[in-house]
Amino acid sequence: MSNLLNNKAIAFLKLIRIENLIMIALTQVLLRYFVLQKILNQHHIALELNNSLFSLVVLSTVLIAAAGYIINDYFDMKTDLINHPETVVVGKIIKRRLAIILHITFTFLGIIIGMYAALKTGYLRLAIFHIVAAALLWFYSTNFKKQLLVGNIVVSLLTAAVAFMPFVYEMGLLQKVHPGFALMHKEVVLSCFKITFIFSLFAFITSFAREMIKDMEDYKGDAATGGRTMPIVWGMHASKLNVFFLLVISIILLLFVIYNTFKFYRIIVNVNTIYIFVGLIIPLIILAFLTIVAKESRQFKYASLLLKLIMLTGLSYSFVFYFS
Repeated sequence: MSNLLNNKAIAFLKLIRIENLIMIALTQVLLRYFVLQKILNQHHIALELNNSLFSLVVLSTVLIAAAGYIINDYFDMKTDLINHPETVVVGKIIKRRLAIILHITFTFLGIIIGMYAALKTGYLRLAIFHIVAAALLWFYSTNFKKQLLVGNIVVSLLTAAVAFMPFVYEMGLLQKVHPGFALMHKEVVLSCFKITFIFSLFAFITSFAREMIKDMEDYKGDAATGGRTMPIVWGMHASKLNVFFLLVISIILLLFVIYNTFKFYRIIVNVNTIYIFVGLIIPLIILAFLTIVAKESRQFKYASLLLKLIMLTGLSYSFVFYFS
């Protein structure tokens, strides 16, 4: 991996976490075209936000997220040199000054594009999503990350907000173009809100758990650089119990989805329930066990990667939802 990072193009992709950016874009695309569109089509309502404008919303989100990853690596260089010296990019492959320039450029472009998209929908106040996200990512890197729970909550809220943005933009424009839409189509709006909320809640809880696991993975470096994360303040045992608790909540949430699917279809075994049980619940149970028994940084890294895969599997449920 360290040899690959000597290539500046690969180092740049590592810096901006290209795999995470792809997942962010996928989240918004899948929720719009496979969740919201299906619900609206069932009630003979077309998506109002045109594809070009939606693409700008996604682009803005991705640029701001990339800027957040860059500034996080910039301020976290000392910690990363202790925890993951072989994967450090800033200060080794990419100069610190260039990292700051990239952060400012991406943040500026992300906010401007987000403001333009919000303005074109007729709801400039939607730009608050983009501005607040950029500000929170800055303060996360400079202050929140090393504080007890604050950084974890901030990242988890931003992850949930990514999933909610297609709903907010679409419903806002539908209300703008068709005054009274929310009142005339309460059932449609509620259905869209409920399914989006479930995706967002799952994203929040799993992201929160993953942040805690990453804190346990990075315990050594955080402790050496004055961090006050949960493993440092409350200890590893308490951190593991909190992760276990969050995973149990995720499982309960998924069982609730299975129950509602059964109520709708009156069939307990179908594609929806099999996908949720095999693709999500069983892996979450395995993850809970792996987290409890983990002792070394490497083991927590594997747990973190498994949870990332579970999050992707949860997002992919949108395909099942659309075709069922």
